[in-house]
Amino acid sequence: MRGLIYKDICLFFKSIEKRQSIIIGILIILLFFKAGIYAGLMTSIMLGMTIGIQNILSFGNDEKAEWKKYQKTMPVSDYKVVASKYISIIYILLPGILVSIIFNLLSNVIYSYWTISLFSLSIAATVTIPLVWSAISLPLTYLFGFHTAQAVGFVFIFPMVYIINFFEDGPGLTALPDTMTAYIIILFLICALLFILSYFLSVVGYSRKH
Repeated sequence: MRGLIYKDICLFFKSIEKRQSIIIGILIILLFFKAGIYAGLMTSIMLGMTIGIQNILSFGNDEKAEWKKYQKTMPVSDYKVVASKYISIIYILLPGILVSIIFNLLSNVIYSYWTISLFSLSIAATVTIPLVWSAISLPLTYLFGFHTAQAVGFVFIFPMVYIINFFEDGPGLTALPDTMTAYIIILFLICALLFILSYFLSVVGYSRKH
């Protein structure tokens, strides 16, 4: 099981192209300085989107390699293979959370503005965006194929762009409640339930593969 998790984590990072990393890095830096006091939140949303997209791409590489053929030669169940992917997704969130914290600290230093609501939303965005993205993409990958999952996954870019515009050009933080704790807890619970349901759907889809 640990070997499978290690494989999936390595596949995630090896799937990252240097050119892609440079472009995303430049976009995040530009967004950081353009967003002003919302820099930490905006870059966290962008980071969450990046992790979500990269998860889809790494799933696709695994499917193209037809890894299940190798699995048949090993004493590993379908449940464990799918579980390793979901666990690896959670592990990959850890460096994302660290980067989000760094961006929020930099935003505080540069713009001298920090609120617990912004910080909480930043961490929530870094965690929930990749979780939801992956929870939808993985079952689609196993049930309908990588290209379908990729097409549906990229649709989620549009609501993310709306959220960014909401803070940059819209009412932003003033339109949010004074405390976000209850909403963030509910959001995490919904994501957890979606993630668990997604796992069982993925097991069904993966078991049907030849």
